Amino acid sequence: TIEDEKTKALILNTPHNPTGKVFTHEELEEIVELCVRNDVYIITDEIYEHMTYPDENENNNNENENNNNSYREHILIPKTFPRAASLTLVCNSIGKSASATGWRLGWCLTPPQLSHTYRSIHDQMVAMAPHPMQYASMAYLSLPTEYFTHELHERYYRRVLLLAEALRAVGFEVLLPEGAYYLFVNYANVKELRGFVEPMDAALYLMKEVGVACVPGDNFYGKSIEEGRKYLRFAACRSVEDVTGAIEKLNSKLSAA
Repeated sequence: TIEDEKTKALILNTPHNPTGKVFTHEELEEIVELCVRNDVYIITDEIYEHMTYPDENENNNNENENNNNSYREHILIPKTFPRAASLTLVCNSIGKSASATGWRLGWCLTPPQLSHTYRSIHDQMVAMAPHPMQYASMAYLSLPTEYFTHELHERYYRRVLLLAEALRAVGFEVLLPEGAYYLFVNYANVKELRGFVEPMDAALYLMKEVGVACVPGDNFYGKSIEEGRKYLRFAACRSVEDVTGAIEKLNSKLSAA
């Protein structure tokens, strides 16, 4: 636990992979309070920061008909909670938002007192990002603000909704994510997958017999934890055309719910 004196750091991923959880202000405030009180560093993974989706309950209760859907807020801890700035390392990348995962190009914002140590480690692990990728990243990060505040959210939300509807239609139990581009779904009621106790076997069936790849849910829990059973993780990160192609395969190979 955080209050254990052996605990030195907490790794926090929001929006979360694989569940799509976006931590709220209240939740982060509690985490920050615990970390500050116990002098524990917070290492954040914010790679999905531009993929947060509307809070349907909030939008349904909004009486202003001219108001567009509001996206859940991604909160930057050092900015929102200055008292935690000296304990927070912010990690990010263009890998997901720019569809450039293979580039492995990202950054870490560190507190001043850790800068020298961090740079010393970084120097031994990574010489530099290839020059062409640096220019490509500069071009990407120079895109209009609207691209990051609206277009990215809309682009991935559309794909997530498409895939979620298709998965439900063939029997998967789907809870819409609050952010990121994953769907962490229960496959217990999918007719063709009911006989599979292990998620790996269900995932292999889908890959071999249906032509759609996914990740076994117990990869995210540990093999000894039963909660990961019956879950698979699908990703809606590809183009709409690719997502639609996968949906067609699901519809043709799996029975309707």
